[in-house]
Amino acid sequence: MVTRVLVTGVGGPAGRSLAETLRDRGLAVSGVDMADARQAGIRFRQVPAAGDSGFLHALYGIAAEHGVGLIVPTVTEEMLMLAAADRAGAPVVVSSLAAITVAHDKWLTYLRLWDAGVAVPRSCLGGAAAAALADRGATLLSKPRTGRGGRGVRVHRPGEQGILRFDDTRIVQEFAPGTEYAVNLYLAARQEDDVVEVLEKTELANGEVGNAVAVRAVVEPDVALLARVAASVVGITGPADVDIRRRADGTPVVLEVNPRLGAHNGRTPAVVDALLAEHAAVAR
Repeated sequence: MVTRVLVTGVGGPAGRSLAETLRDRGLAVSGVDMADARQAGIRFRQVPAAGDSGFLHALYGIAAEHGVGLIVPTVTEEMLMLAAADRAGAPVVVSSLAAITVAHDKWLTYLRLWDAGVAVPRSCLGGAAAAALADRGATLLSKPRTGRGGRGVRVHRPGEQGILRFDDTRIVQEFAPGTEYAVNLYLAARQEDDVVEVLEKTELANGEVGNAVAVRAVVEPDVALLARVAASVVGITGPADVDIRRRADGTPVVLEVNPRLGAHNGRTPAVVDALLAEHAAVAR
């Protein structure tokens, strides 16, 4: 018997990719999004935005109405609400509230990884510390503490003074100019069931930064190990998407850790397999 899966954020890259993957495997799929995101073969309903007081009521109501056996959120803001909620009905694939809170704030992620000795770019919040970092004459990158999809990410060449005007809502860090990777993971209840798949970002939306327009599967053991350690240090269980980039000397560093499936999860089928295998509500 096939159980229906409900995917949130089905209009976004991660949600759309997962819904298509599940549908192509013959699973019944429901999808929700704050915008109209109807797709062929997917039972769609529009819901309030994450953070709206009516979001959880609408989501659980749709799950009950559609006979959903498993809810897979793909939007971090929704995960914050779901992890904090008294859950009733269909099980939800979500990490702990503590882990999601850290992952949602890139500065908290940086501090957690730095304290644990995990390789990360040298970083600071905007302001005087950023000015000191700029004085080193290196290319820097700035980004919002919270956000997704490469929104608000900027590269700053030596001598550019714009970073002096940033406050503590933005992070300034050394720019790693090498290859960038999206590592898709599933951290299972038993460590031997963990899955790690590495995708190289072969084209980025904004040239040097931004969403991955194109990816390819690669074997990069040092990148895979770093991603697994980073996700574990943050406390993530279940799916994770870790962005990693190489410094000029080839050393990989962690840019961010997302507590959800990656945008290109359709290219990492073993991760989706691990998710389905761990949740007995879904029969394949």
